[in-house]
Amino acid sequence: MVAITVKGSSPVNAPAPRRRKRLLSVEAILDAALALVDETGRLTMGELATRLGSSASSIYHHLPGRDAILEALRDRMGQAIGAIPADQPWDTGLALWVRRYRDAFAAHPNLIPMLTGQTITDPTVLASYEQVTGMLLRGGFGEDEVVLWLSVVDNFTLGSALDLAAPDDVWSPSAPAGGESPTPRMDAAVRAAPRGRERADAAFELGLTALVAGMRAHLDAAADNG
Repeated sequence: MVAITVKGSSPVNAPAPRRRKRLLSVEAILDAALALVDETGRLTMGELATRLGSSASSIYHHLPGRDAILEALRDRMGQAIGAIPADQPWDTGLALWVRRYRDAFAAHPNLIPMLTGQTITDPTVLASYEQVTGMLLRGGFGEDEVVLWLSVVDNFTLGSALDLAAPDDVWSPSAPAGGESPTPRMDAAVRAAPRGRERADAAFELGLTALVAGMRAHLDAAADNG
């Protein structure tokens, strides 16, 4: 209550103005959820409600629960990856998709274990996999092995995205005081290699080249045996 004084009269108690509740929307919820994941590596409805200055029940009015929020965040990643031009050879298209895929998740590495822990149902992301599946089938890969190759690509790409969150010095062998290093060859290799983002990017491109070359070799071997 606040006191209001009218000239020539005694103070009158009046109700304090109510705080306006923040209006929720799906986009506001997802922005807050992604920020929470980025900052803490967690996503709980209680913490999300606190961040939004709202209640969990208000969030449920827009999105039915944590799984739905995660799938909506997956959709954001799919939108960031985008569609691949359909007229490209399978290897060119796949390399482009993998680079975009890595970049999208490298910005939000804490999201990776959460999304890998639940089944993909988002239409945007499924459409992206459908497009890559079509590329691989046109390239000559068997229908019974496409999902296996998609799993290989997923593992490589998500691991590469996580690598961008690694410290600049991934390996730091230390020698005993006054003694020789127990890992002299590794020490020399670490000194010869780039550090930080440069190392992660070089490792990614090396791995992508090896992956695509291995897939081509697999196709060639299948053709020779077929």
